Amino acid sequence: MYQKIIIVGNLGRDPEMRYMPDGTAVTSFSVATSRRWTDRATGQPVDETTWFRVSVWGRQAETANEYLSKGRKVLVEGQITPDRNTGGPRLWTAQDGTVRASFEVKADTVRFLSSREEGGYEPSGGDDFGGVAQEEDDIPF
Repeated sequence: MYQKIIIVGNLGRDPEMRYMPDGTAVTSFSVATSRRWTDRATGQPVDETTWFRVSVWGRQAETANEYLSKGRKVLVEGQITPDRNTGGPRLWTAQDGTVRASFEVKADTVRFLSSREEGGYEPSGGDDFGGVAQEEDDIPF
């Protein structure tokens, strides 16, 4: 069996990198995807944002940490990692008391989509960094 998710969105905050005891780099960041539609019943526009918490490993983690920043557009390919307690998305309560969810993704590939003018990075020979192997202010991580 096989699963793969492809996410295109914007970074919610700057990436955070750390090193595992064996020296392997791990960079974490959140990606927001949005969609907008008109509600048929009310005729009002509806905005929906889904958050993904992404982890990137190895050399790709170091590259992502160096060139990505809050607001940049990114494409992530990887696998969803379910919450150990629920088997689904990570659930949490926002400051306004509403229940929110975010999905954990272990990235296989990260592509930087922002242009150089937007401060993005465009590597020579393509924009793909295949690797081994993740906001709003109210997200608690």
